[in-house]
Amino acid sequence: MVSRTFTIKNLAGLHLKPSAALCTEAIKYKSSITLTFGNTTTNAKSVLNILSACVKCEDDITLTCDGEDEEEALENLGKLIESGLGEQ
Repeated sequence: MVSRTFTIKNLAGLHLKPSAALCTEAIKYKSSITLTFGNTTTNAKSVLNILSACVKCEDDITLTCDGEDEEEALENLGKLIESGLGEQ
């Protein structure tokens, strides 16, 4: 199991478009991938679950990947988040 904390840089936070980008990348991996924000931990392979976390700009989230491709998943998801999830 690997995890890392990221700061969301998107001005509107994780609204539909960046949430969909995150989910689309997450479903490419066999590992289970969870997103933790505050007291909420949710499945990062579900757009609705990501949206329900209500993540805003400058909020910190933690992604946890557990499975056979966990390192690759965390690395690529991290790159996607740091690049602005297709918005910046």
